Amino acid sequence: MASVQPYRIKTITEYHRVLGLPKPQHPLITVINIESFEQPVIDGPISLIFDFYCISLKRNLNARMKYGQQNCDFDEGVLFCMAPGQVWGLEFEKEPTQKPSGWMILVHPDFLWNTALAKTIKQYGYFSYSVYEALYLSDKEEAMITGIARYIEQEYNSNIDKFSQPVIIAQLEVILTYAERFYQRQFITRKITSHQLLNRLEDTLTEYFNSDALLQKGLPTVAYIAGKLNVSPSYLGEMLKVLTGQSTQQHIHDKLIDKAKEKLSTTNLSVSEIAYDLGFEHLQSFSKLFNSKTNVSPLAFRQSFN
Repeated sequence: MASVQPYRIKTITEYHRVLGLPKPQHPLITVINIESFEQPVIDGPISLIFDFYCISLKRNLNARMKYGQQNCDFDEGVLFCMAPGQVWGLEFEKEPTQKPSGWMILVHPDFLWNTALAKTIKQYGYFSYSVYEALYLSDKEEAMITGIARYIEQEYNSNIDKFSQPVIIAQLEVILTYAERFYQRQFITRKITSHQLLNRLEDTLTEYFNSDALLQKGLPTVAYIAGKLNVSPSYLGEMLKVLTGQSTQQHIHDKLIDKAKEKLSTTNLSVSEIAYDLGFEHLQSFSKLFNSKTNVSPLAFRQSFN
């Protein structure tokens, strides 16, 4: 999909207008049925930024979606969770072959103001992936999530009273919790994709530690490694936790210790020189990390080979 200048949509009312829909019943939250509007006639790809949260389930959209670094199709039920300010793109098929279905829940941050969800929504990992990973649902999961979305729609279409917001907030929290469960499951069920990423992580770390980068730049940061893998730091961290039980930082440190062991056992460099070669300004910092990982000092490790 070609790169295009993103178009920013600031309000839910504006998005309704873009889709040719009536004004939303509530300006800060809406449920849009995919079947309720005609597929736009657009020549080429489009790129969008929302200033509001979007939780959407789409099927048979007759389009390719650029979701972070991934191209996704819609033959299956696909759940997307996007935070304000994230960029996503669509490129529609010129001759649609299927009737699209699904829904979108749009929630402006102002709707969450002064609620616990305003803070906790940022703790859900899939909102901080810079949209790198879509969630594929089973038919049962799709029906469950859709039922909650319909309930939210019914609630704000009823007479608004002082209970409306807390009721809707509670339903949103249920959807987000289910989505968290489904994402964790996906890390496990999509092992092939996850293990490919794990192999790429290993290759990236090996290349970095075998180059002059350590001496010139020091230890690689989690953000740097995630960027090289085209995933966000939070997504990489959660995937590694599920597959290996370790954080990204722990993987970086493990690779560092392997390199340190290699130098201690095969070279005549002093421990201070090895610490410097591995990007440490202070010998004490290197020795402390080495000891915490191996339960021996660098010097004791070297002496064990004599």
